[in-house]
Amino acid sequence: MPASLSHPLAGVTMTGRALAALLFSALLATTATAADEGWRTGWSSAPDSAGPALPAQTLRQVVRTTTKGTRMRIRLSNLFGTQPLHVGAAHVGLSAGGARVAAGSDRPLLFGGRPAVTIAAGSSALSDPVDLAVAALQPLAVSLYLPAPVPVSTVHGFVLRPTYLKAAGDVTGAADFPSAATDDNLYLLSDVEVLGPDTGRTLAVIGDSIADGVGAEEAGWPDALAARLQAEPALATIGIANEGIAGNRILNDASTPYVGPSVLARFDRDTLDKPGVRWVLLHEGVNDITAARLLAAPADRVTVGQIEAGMRKLAGRARARGVKIWAGTLLPFAGTKDFWSADAERDRLALNAWIRTAGVFDAVVDFDAALRDPEQPSRLNPAYDSGDHLHPNDAGYRVMAQQVDLRLLHP
Repeated sequence: MPASLSHPLAGVTMTGRALAALLFSALLATTATAADEGWRTGWSSAPDSAGPALPAQTLRQVVRTTTKGTRMRIRLSNLFGTQPLHVGAAHVGLSAGGARVAAGSDRPLLFGGRPAVTIAAGSSALSDPVDLAVAALQPLAVSLYLPAPVPVSTVHGFVLRPTYLKAAGDVTGAADFPSAATDDNLYLLSDVEVLGPDTGRTLAVIGDSIADGVGAEEAGWPDALAARLQAEPALATIGIANEGIAGNRILNDASTPYVGPSVLARFDRDTLDKPGVRWVLLHEGVNDITAARLLAAPADRVTVGQIEAGMRKLAGRARARGVKIWAGTLLPFAGTKDFWSADAERDRLALNAWIRTAGVFDAVVDFDAALRDPEQPSRLNPAYDSGDHLHPNDAGYRVMAQQVDLRLLHP
């Protein structure tokens, strides 16, 4: 555990100006806390890339909440857009399976009291709260009407649940969505936030394809952890923000589509700025290690020491915001096509040893020890291997969820 530090102003006599500045900073912190009071992340997915052009149409997307609430709101993202994004209408309702909405649950969403919203390029918009009782692990259908073509969309490039598309017209309020066309991208939607009766608490998971759930048929490990929290009443209202992006790295931005900005670039937006965030679990680094051998650009050829320095920066930024930060050890990946080498394994072991022993993080979650093959520790246990020797299967993801010590989440 990192040593506690004495207050930097201890023993210092402050001038009136310095005291006023300190009080103003405290007021800002109090205001920010009050704004998030009771709100936590019910579901989240990090925008990772500029996506394809979209015609005027209605999108319906199904997401699953991690915790319950009595009210909810959504955030729309135009992070990678090149011009203002016009959304003519937005609705949310409880999913009745497929693209259907449960009777009586449809709610129109407003933005600043208006049914339509225009979002500047590179920005986002948070809807007004709406009364809708949401259960934990509840599938929600979010419908967006685009009245005009969108030349460059903002997407998350891997989803376990489909996006339903409609060619034209505003059918956001339709109970039975009149289209069977689906898509593997998630468009424009980045967050569902829910309001509970207690102080909002969110655990943000920032990672790569393993956090994103690649290899799963049912759910990734953050979803399995959310299900686990429901068995403990004191923890059942904690929301989980899954900020995994396949192929993501700590130090460098994407070299190919859908890999996303680096963790250093997106850390505040995708973790620290989430409502009620109390903890961040960092599980990244394997793509930094493999890209150092696969990519030719000098900036991509990073060392373990550079990865460690990047992790130290992230830990410092979390603590500066009063947020606990944990780290997960990297899973073995021997047997993967093109990625594994003896040098990559050496770096993985070195980084894992540093994560376990350096004292940089408030806690360590040892995914490696739980999922490696006891006979061949450089490989995933076959019982937990999805088949590509890199990503766990559903059983493996459930084991990963079990490694989080729930005592860390108690007040």
